[in-house]
Amino acid sequence: MKLNKTYILTLLALVTVAALYRVLPNRPWGFAPQIAIALFAGSVIKDRKYAFALPLLSMFISDALYEVLYSTGLSSIKGFYGGQLTNYILFAGLTVIGFFINQKKVLQIAAGSLAGPTAYFLISNFLVWLGGGGYGHPKTFDGLMLTYIDGIPFYAGSFYATIVFCTMFFGGYALLNQKEVKTVL
Repeated sequence: MKLNKTYILTLLALVTVAALYRVLPNRPWGFAPQIAIALFAGSVIKDRKYAFALPLLSMFISDALYEVLYSTGLSSIKGFYGGQLTNYILFAGLTVIGFFINQKKVLQIAAGSLAGPTAYFLISNFLVWLGGGGYGHPKTFDGLMLTYIDGIPFYAGSFYATIVFCTMFFGGYALLNQKEVKTVL
């Protein structure tokens, strides 16, 4: 698929909808499309700078929305926080996982959908524990395990969301390409 106006507008709509979805109140913990966007972008977008930009832009827009909601008293979640740069770096790493996913192979998409949220869960919770953030567990092996236990609800939400949204993104992309092929023939 060549980079044209429709393609760019579709990607911008994807980013915007994902950002808006992420700030919906009362959604399950961790159930957001950003990991799936990172995997999808890494797999489908050949220009690496756009592949990295897609999930990061989505994260930034939703973080800005969170900040506005927080500053107006409509949300208890801050949009901008300490450690945010690390989170963005982790999402860039998830995009790299997408580089190894062939968007035409269901098993690779499934493996990426497992690897993405699992890598994010393991690394992000390790960094929280290492930095003494959020959970305040001691810097021992038991403290690390407690940090992982505390993160399980987020992991479950991220895992299910990645499956759902990867199915939507990769499936929609395959259908779009199939339609284009039929139109050309």
